[in-house]
Amino acid sequence: MGVKILHTSDWHVGRRIRGRDRSAEHVEVLAEIVGIAADHEVDLTVVAGDLFDTSSPAATAEQIVWRSLLDLAEIAPVLVVAGNHDSPLRLDAIAPLLEMGRVTAVGTPAKPDDGGVVDLPDLDVRAALLPFVSQRGIVKVEQMMGEDPDQHSAAYQDRVGRVVDALTSPMTASTVNLLLSHLTVFGAESGGGERKAHIFGYAVPTSVFPGHLTYVALGHLHRQQKVPHAGSVWYSGSPLQLDFGEVDDQKGVLLVEAEPGLPARVTAIPLTSGRRLVTLRGSLDEVIARADDVGSAYVKVILTERGRVGLADEVRSVIPGAVEVVLDNPEPGPRHGPDDRRSISPIEAFHRYLDEKGQKDPDVEKLFANLLDEVMS
Repeated sequence: MGVKILHTSDWHVGRRIRGRDRSAEHVEVLAEIVGIAADHEVDLTVVAGDLFDTSSPAATAEQIVWRSLLDLAEIAPVLVVAGNHDSPLRLDAIAPLLEMGRVTAVGTPAKPDDGGVVDLPDLDVRAALLPFVSQRGIVKVEQMMGEDPDQHSAAYQDRVGRVVDALTSPMTASTVNLLLSHLTVFGAESGGGERKAHIFGYAVPTSVFPGHLTYVALGHLHRQQKVPHAGSVWYSGSPLQLDFGEVDDQKGVLLVEAEPGLPARVTAIPLTSGRRLVTLRGSLDEVIARADDVGSAYVKVILTERGRVGLADEVRSVIPGAVEVVLDNPEPGPRHGPDDRRSISPIEAFHRYLDEKGQKDPDVEKLFANLLDEVMS
């Protein structure tokens, strides 16, 4: 009869928008996902990384994530891998407790016989689990998989391909073969809220996914999409609009119906929970005239007029959900106030710093992200 799999990713619990807490929205949307799993009587749920927005989440964020995973596990087994925003060691530490509740979590990559491949014989499913791996970390992972040290000059994408091959090569057509991973694939579209330094320097070609895989469940990019590939390679996307680059995205989860040796059938199921993100552009009068259209949404307002003292306060007095007010042609001076700086991530703060200094350099930003990950892990 086949197996029904629910694919979700990039929850980013703990994410704030310009300093505003979104915990209630995350509780709501994750409860909606649990409801979808129950309504469709899924046999398995896979979560492709970035459960949290930071590697050192607040207790409230942890409570939301662990509770949601256990609620999903009451319906069916759950498989989880760490994303670049998660702490691999934190996830590995709590994995034994999660396992008691039918949640299998892998924070750091593992060999096939040491947790890197999970067999679910009752479902005829074999799943390879590959968490996010940094440029520096991929060398260690490749060594762990038994690769020849002579190959250590290879590019990141070649290394990932060999790791995927090590995890998936034993799979046969007699099972539903899954790969669950958190990575970037060439040809896929970013959503806007991803960490840029971990996108462009970490992309791999679709050729790393062998043809005997029934389904590839990916996380990392926030836009739900099928990756150009002969097989079923999908990003489920984030369940909430996380950044104003995602205002046009329809958020959702993916329902995958799969049988051994056959192509998977994928259905997108939209999510309706959480507040929308809206961008309004125009003069102050034009923006105010559209205030009733935005409802409870978070709003970014772009004003096409000269700045003056109190202009942002005028906007917020009419549009309480306005979390960002900027000018189309801002006058010279500091671009970001202290309140704004406190509400953004270190990665974005460093990006803005380089931009203001006229020293934008993707390689420097990537190095900063790697160093930050090492410190926060």
